[in-house]
Amino acid sequence: MASITDKTEDKKAAPVLPVWLRGVRWYHAVVAVLLVIYPLIATGFWTVQIGAQSLILGLIGLSLMLLAGYGGMVSLSQLTVAGLAGYLVAIFGNAEWPAWLMLVGAVSLATVAAVLIGWISARTSGIYTIMITLAISVAFYYLVLQNDPIFNSFNGFSGVRPPEVFGVDWRAPLPFFYLTLGVVGLCYLFVLYLSRTPFGLALQAVRDNPRRMASLGFNVTAHRVAAHGVAGVLAGIGGVLLVWQNGQISPGSVGIGPVIDILILTVLGGLAHPVGPFIGAVIFILMENFAIDLIDRERFNTVIGAVFLVIVLFSPDGVLGLWGKLKSWLARQSARNRVDQW
Repeated sequence: MASITDKTEDKKAAPVLPVWLRGVRWYHAVVAVLLVIYPLIATGFWTVQIGAQSLILGLIGLSLMLLAGYGGMVSLSQLTVAGLAGYLVAIFGNAEWPAWLMLVGAVSLATVAAVLIGWISARTSGIYTIMITLAISVAFYYLVLQNDPIFNSFNGFSGVRPPEVFGVDWRAPLPFFYLTLGVVGLCYLFVLYLSRTPFGLALQAVRDNPRRMASLGFNVTAHRVAAHGVAGVLAGIGGVLLVWQNGQISPGSVGIGPVIDILILTVLGGLAHPVGPFIGAVIFILMENFAIDLIDRERFNTVIGAVFLVIVLFSPDGVLGLWGKLKSWLARQSARNRVDQW
């Protein structure tokens, strides 16, 4: 009897991890250490053009994953929200706003735009959501293309640099990579935390059965609009980092091609997993930079399209789905070997 009581007390005394740490695994720590070491051994090109850009595009893809993976809403407006934040940083920077006000204003207004997009599209689903958000992205592209007084039309803005804080030149490869890594890491942990909160669980339930959630008293539309707002914050932060990384922004930065690229890299990595967009971004960036050594630049879209089709046909869950299938196959083979030994 005493032993049973002792076991019960041991279970009660077991430490409970905070909610935001429950989704963190040992391999997250390994990846974090490798990412910290990475810029110390890589060249400037690999640090910024490959590493930092993959993290930034992955962050914008993460905002899409939040909507599609947890909310069941495939939105093609995430790059538009990011582009709006990038444009606002350039505009406010030219107006010589204080750095903190420039950043807060850009991300806040991009979030407001995301909420408005969510309010317009949240009452639809499937192909209708895709078409509405695509129409908004096209409208924004032509707005910045044809508007000269605010968005500077064809030329856009160049020479956009992150402000110097604490005397550090954040445009330099090493500081910029660590700035990007820190911001993206916090956003990633936030999404892991959010997925385990009551709001995140309710959002996933809305994705699975919106009618039942509505009958239980949940405001389905409000949850979807709120998800767009949270995703807008992530996309806005990604847009600020992206314009700092490129040093410029123009209508081509928010055209249909880049909008589709975000969808491709997110699906490529795995639309149902927070880490999926980052894996897809790495694959996409590597192919974009090195596929031209094998083929003409004009044929890059053909190659990425072929890779996309092959992966999706064999694994609708992207590269992570292929990895999951491989682990299952290895587990079955191991079980069969143990049975044969018996």
